[in-house]
Amino acid sequence: MKKQVSSGSPLEEPIGFSRACRIGNMISVSGTAPIQNGETTCIGDVYGQTKYCLELSIQAIEEAGGSPDDIIRTRIMLTDIARWEEAAKAHGELFSVIKPACTFVEVSRFINPDWLVETEIDCVLGQV
Repeated sequence: MKKQVSSGSPLEEPIGFSRACRIGNMISVSGTAPIQNGETTCIGDVYGQTKYCLELSIQAIEEAGGSPDDIIRTRIMLTDIARWEEAAKAHGELFSVIKPACTFVEVSRFINPDWLVETEIDCVLGQV
């Protein structure tokens, strides 16, 4: 059984993606950008954008039937790796107890130049 979670983005159909996709006990959350009501949120603020993206991803996980405790991997993509500690602060506030595998990487740019970060999350439900 496959369950797809929509972000409501008008780009989902032409690109062909879902905010999150669950198959069996696995949930993967697509790259999540700091978009709120069609606009970039927290412009210039790596911490704020990271926290927003991660919280938005957690909402999608919950909609797919998972919980934060099911998260096994996070990916934090930054346009300026020198600002990793700002992103790490937001990540730590949400995941200091869960402690998923985590990767921070620098990318050259995103679709929108105001996006400083984009995140991805993977889950396995029913962990011991």
